[in-house]
Amino acid sequence: MMESPQSAALSMEELHEAWPVLSVDERLEGFRLLPASVADDFFLALSAREQAELILHLQPAERRTWVRLLPPDDLADLVQAVEPEQAESILSQLDDASRREVNVLLAYAEDDAGGLMNPRFARVRPDMSIDEAISYLRKQARERVETVYYAYVLDAEQHLLGVLSLRQLFQTASDKRVADVMQRDVITVSEDTDQEAVSRLFTEHGFMALPVLDVQQRMKGIVTVDDIVDVVQEEATEDIQKAGGMEALEAPYFETGFFGMLKKRIGWLLVLFLGQMLTATAMSSFEDEIATAVVLSLFVPLIISSGGNSGSQASTLIIRSLALGEMRLRDWWRVARRELLSGLVLGVVLGVVGLARILIWNSISGVYGEHALVLGITVALSVLGVVTFGTLAGSMLPLVLRKFGFDPASASAPFVATLVDVSGVLIYFTVASLLLRGTLL
Repeated sequence: MMESPQSAALSMEELHEAWPVLSVDERLEGFRLLPASVADDFFLALSAREQAELILHLQPAERRTWVRLLPPDDLADLVQAVEPEQAESILSQLDDASRREVNVLLAYAEDDAGGLMNPRFARVRPDMSIDEAISYLRKQARERVETVYYAYVLDAEQHLLGVLSLRQLFQTASDKRVADVMQRDVITVSEDTDQEAVSRLFTEHGFMALPVLDVQQRMKGIVTVDDIVDVVQEEATEDIQKAGGMEALEAPYFETGFFGMLKKRIGWLLVLFLGQMLTATAMSSFEDEIATAVVLSLFVPLIISSGGNSGSQASTLIIRSLALGEMRLRDWWRVARRELLSGLVLGVVLGVVGLARILIWNSISGVYGEHALVLGITVALSVLGVVTFGTLAGSMLPLVLRKFGFDPASASAPFVATLVDVSGVLIYFTVASLLLRGTLL
């Protein structure tokens, strides 16, 4: 239990360090002990879920203060993190103008630029002088606009005409007009642009903010770089969890209920378990060969793990490349050729190592008998086939999923490995049947 000394305030660093393991009551107690000079910064740095948790446990008078501290886009995130009846309680603390702004943002999909944007941004008119524009920006910053990276030049109908950086404003002669110095070629996003596409624009151009336009090319808000940092973290977390063979969590690990966690994990585990049953079924088809040459079973783990590992490598590379926009679906043929060649080379290397291991070990112990060479060639060719197939399948599966509108991250390493396990057994025993007939079989 957290101590509550009344004589000294808690530092922001101490509370931040202890925050993950504190109960709701302890978090609230620690938050109230923060000095007023840092409490605002600490609150703004919390996730929407944590902010909502605090606000809902505050008295109504305190609640209003903290709710009104948040910009509209953060408020929209907070409202989406709570139950509908709790959301109405939070919205009731806002003034009419702020409530309208938040309701507009809530109408957008959470993953679209419209759902990420802040409708409060710095704007100027094209006919203003530079001095007038600077004075007007100061007024906006004092009243409503928290973030001023750029000044956006709008006409009377709110169409975006151009943009000015603050550096341009302060370096330009005061008697010049905004229209004379503004940059007219502006990179923008539409309201329905997916957040991953928005994040790629930030990465490619190094912007601090991007303007969001509606279908009539009217400016509706800005997406800022701090919003995109959160998006990138969320997307990366989701992809990593899916790559581990489970559904993505909607909350941090310790904030996800036990049965909720089981629900996220059991689905894919059942799918993978049923998939592995196919491996047993495939092996049962070759039970006569196994009974005749038990030595074949010794190499099953080696063969299928090689294919699973190569497939997992390929799927991971392609999933990440798709996420970063490094390739498109139309590149599938280039990917297939590249991965087919990679699979062949990797398979040859691993096959040669496997053949050498069998021959060397047989020369020492004689465990494989007089047929060691043909057994080694069987294993080597099987590894070549399985690794080649695994690499090709692992690279194509994410592209197929993207083609049909599914998340490529669902082509997780465990899923690919399970798929290749079944094919690996079929390839191995088929090669063994062909090469060992009349000797070991």
